[in-house]
Amino acid sequence: MITHQTQIRVRYGETDQMSYVYYGNYAEYFETGRIEWLRNIGISYKAMEESGVMLPVLDLNVKYLKPARYDDLLTVKTTLEKLPTAKIVFQYEIFNENEELLTTGSTTLVFIDMKKNRPIKAPNYFLNKVKNFF
Repeated sequence: MITHQTQIRVRYGETDQMSYVYYGNYAEYFETGRIEWLRNIGISYKAMEESGVMLPVLDLNVKYLKPARYDDLLTVKTTLEKLPTAKIVFQYEIFNENEELLTTGSTTLVFIDMKKNRPIKAPNYFLNKVKNFF
């Protein structure tokens, strides 16, 4: 299992009229957590795409427990619980500054060969970065 934490400050434009974070923004928070998780293990998503591999989202699940509000400092905890194959599943937990769990979720992504537009196994350079954690 590999976990990484990223902090995000809620901007005014991310909230609704009740000053709660608009529900659709949580997918972006998950994406930020995922990109920083990759960067933390030494993989640039940009470089991955430049090498011809992309990771589109196949599935997104979110459970809203408590609202995040304007100017909250959120911690996005992103976890990879098992070694990826052609798919990779990330788990997320979002906490506020009081360490209250606000939101949980998961995304399933698929490794795609951009030239063939077909699923592929996780690239070896990716597996080499994560295999020692499992």
